[in-house]
Formats: sequence, structure tokens, C-alpha cells
Amino acid sequence: MVRRRLSDDPEVLLAAARRGDDDALEALLRSVHDRMAAVARRMLRDPGDAADCTQEAMIRVVRGLAGFDGRSSFTTWCHRIVATTALDELRRRGRRPVTVSETEREPMSTEPAPEQVSLDALALADIDSVLARLPEEFRQAVVLSDVADLDYPSIAELLGVPIGTVKSRVARGRAQLRELLGNPSERDERRMGEE
Repeated sequence: MVRRRLSDDPEVLLAAARRGDDDALEALLRSVHDRMAAVARRMLRDPGDAADCTQEAMIRVVRGLAGFDGRSSFTTWCHRIVATTALDELRRRGRRPVTVSETEREPMSTEPAPEQVSLDALALADIDSVLARLPEEFRQAVVLSDVADLDYPSIAELLGVPIGTVKSRVARGRAQLRELLGNPSERDERRMGEE
């Protein structure tokens, strides 16, 4: 059986998938899977939960495809779905925002995920490890902003908080990440130079 060549253009794949083209749907889902998995993994911090969340989000994408209105890009829409699915999972389990000490936290897998293949897997494992050290409210805001690439109004809607709170959480989360990664901000560097 010869597989036909499909377009790389998400809009073309989306239109074909909506018409019932299974190959186009598969290609479309493959194009967003790795980023969706990264969002789920970084929000849930558990590989098993993240895999389940990604699968559930992919099912939601397929079921909601006919209702996708195009007000955002397909990728952004998928990221919103996986973020919502992850938040639903966190709420369902009744998890509370806590910072887990290094000794209590499960070690992150050193096995690179598919989205890490072309990047330095060790650096990404370090980032995942550092993200896991952030308080949950900061980690969620940073992941939704910087990994899922959602805008502040979308994040505010997903988290059910004001936009100002999202901005504050993203800024504070990024500042903590810089500190934990050993990259002080310019303000910190200036302050150290004054001492």
C-alpha cells in the first residue's frame, strides 16, 4: 500500500480532517502531540499522569474538531485543551499547591521525551527538574505561558484568576527559574556589583 503525501500545512490538514480524511487527522494529531505531551508532563510532574492526560486531550481534540472555530491557531487550541485537561486532573485528585522537597519528589526520568530528541536532553531534564521545584501556581502559569504559548487572558480564564495575577505568577515563576538555574536577573547582577 502506497501512502499518499500529505500537506505540512496545518490549515490544509485541518480542512481534510474535518472532511473525514483519517490520514490527515493522524498527521494533524502527530504535529501537536509532542508539545501537548510536554505541557501535560510539566503541569502534572508525573509521566504516567501526563501520558493519560495527553491521551485524554487528544480524544477531546478529535471530538471537538468540528466545533473548532479558528479564532486561535489550531496549535493554541490544542494547548488550551491539554492545559484544561491537566487542570481538571489536578482538581479531580484534590491536589493542593505545595513545594515538594528534593528528597520527597520522584526523580524525573532521564529518558528524553520525543520532543527533546533534537535538543540537549540533559538541559531539558534540568529544566523539568527545576520547574518541578516551583510552587504549583507559578509552575502552571509559566508552563501555560512559555510552553503552551497561551496569552495572559487565556491563562487567566483557564486558571480562574485575574490577568494581573497571571502576570505576577509568570513574572515570579520566571524569576525563581532564573535563580534556580543560576541565571540571576540584571537587577540581581547590578545589586551584586554594588556590594
